[in-house]
Amino acid sequence: MHPEKKHYMDWLIELFTIGGGVAHTVILYAAVIAIGVFLGNKIKIHGVTLGVTWILFIGILAGDLLMRGGIQENAAVLNFIQDFGLILFVFSIGLQVGPSFFTSLKQGGLKANGVAAGIVMLNIVVMLSIYYGFRHVIPAIDNLPMMVGTLCGAVTNTPGLGAANAALEQINQINPFEGGVPVIANGYACAYPFAVVGIICSIILIRIIFKVNFQKEEEHFNKRNNKEAVKPHLMTVKVFNPAIADKSILQVRGFIGRDFVCSRMLHNGHVVVPNKETLLNVDDKLYIVCAEEDAAAIVAFIGPEVEVEWDEQDVPMASRKHTVTKDDINGKTLGSLHPSSMYGVNVTRLYRSGIELFASPSLILQVGDILTVVGPEDAVDRFANRIGDKKQQLDKPNLLTLFLGILVGIIFGMLPINIPGMSMPIKLGLAGGPLIIAILLGRFGYKLKLVAYTTNSASLMIRDIGLVLFLASVGIKAGGNFVDTVINGGIHYVWTGFLITIIPLIIMGIFARVKWHMNYFLLMGIMSGATTDPPALAFSTSNANNGIPTVGYSTVYPLSMFLRIITAQVIILLLCS
Repeated sequence: MHPEKKHYMDWLIELFTIGGGVAHTVILYAAVIAIGVFLGNKIKIHGVTLGVTWILFIGILAGDLLMRGGIQENAAVLNFIQDFGLILFVFSIGLQVGPSFFTSLKQGGLKANGVAAGIVMLNIVVMLSIYYGFRHVIPAIDNLPMMVGTLCGAVTNTPGLGAANAALEQINQINPFEGGVPVIANGYACAYPFAVVGIICSIILIRIIFKVNFQKEEEHFNKRNNKEAVKPHLMTVKVFNPAIADKSILQVRGFIGRDFVCSRMLHNGHVVVPNKETLLNVDDKLYIVCAEEDAAAIVAFIGPEVEVEWDEQDVPMASRKHTVTKDDINGKTLGSLHPSSMYGVNVTRLYRSGIELFASPSLILQVGDILTVVGPEDAVDRFANRIGDKKQQLDKPNLLTLFLGILVGIIFGMLPINIPGMSMPIKLGLAGGPLIIAILLGRFGYKLKLVAYTTNSASLMIRDIGLVLFLASVGIKAGGNFVDTVINGGIHYVWTGFLITIIPLIIMGIFARVKWHMNYFLLMGIMSGATTDPPALAFSTSNANNGIPTVGYSTVYPLSMFLRIITAQVIILLLCS
């Protein structure tokens, strides 16, 4: 071989085989993540895929090969990447679920979240029952940290694994484990594949037990929820009732007992933009936005529906959607902007995170809100300038909120919480602290003038980068003894994980159907959300052939994710310290 070619070949071999260097570490992570993502996209069984969890398995394989080749990685670098990835992951989840976390606990979501919380608690009960019941019979099970890892795999919850890992590191700093920190990712990896199967089997089993008829379930859901849905209804009515002549729109609202927005009024042949103090006269024509169920009452009280070509009137009227992008608007109420009295426009609807909200004056605005503004074109333009409407500004990441939140989250997570009877204080750690702070920022950040809004693509990018870095790190670190774990009882983590998965789902599924007569499509989503398992949700929506399971999933996901992360580390800190 030519000396120069030999020189480059030696350099290339050294780059891959000498651990500890920056280039080698980056190449290792890039290869593990790229291969894992590729397999996650390509390998599907009946439409179900393990997704990015393949990164964990490829990382384990890479860790095993590195050990066999005698290549030593820098443990401090691996730990840093793992912890930083975990922080980014859980923080982005917190920002995502924050706006809906507290509202999901109210009203109709109370029962759904009760079912999800019951599944979470029963998962723990089943795991501890297996551990204390069989630990003396099956030596492999006599390892509580490993069983916690199996629990996390059994509910397909990676953040919980990260939280448990962080708690073990915390304990190890004070009371070092004999033989080093338990590699609970091995239990997670053993339990995860069959957990996905177990969740889907549980959903199918509930259907068989109750002989569910899909058509009847969909009709039941639609009938029940159409009564509660607040669908916007647009109509033009003519003032016919002489009793409301010379009465203001605000007074008429009080008389009817129904809320509505009058965005335009045709008075004596001229179009005006009314406000709540505008007086009505017989023969005025009003363009009204109201709840669909209130339309009949409004027509009966004010007057009949009529047809008016609003675009052909003497004053050009515009109805446009404009986005809140100015920081100084963040946290203000809609009423404080005085859209009708100061700008001559009406705000009829508001969209936030894809959800339509009634534009009441008391509604608190947040950056990213989309407002439907109605009025004369020049007035609409002036109001749009007031709220910003510079959509390109939303593409700019809010790094202040991100890193300030992480800073406060880590400090909060490291805060020792003394509990009587415990040998050491509890800390929420690198997972729990940032998660709680992110949820609070997502919901109440506007009160501190912090913009928690992040575009969907940016949020997904932060979350997925954190997740893949965490999974790759855990896999590489676990790979060194994964084979030994499988040989020395790994099969027990498979069947115990399967039982941890299906028993709580079946029990709570039967309870929800028998006690609360819960809709099956909704229950499919709840069971998927309680285990924070996207493949199960994909299976549910494809089988239901509608979007109802997504409603259940999104309702319970915030609380379920929070409980999974917190309970995983609480078990470690309470029982393993």
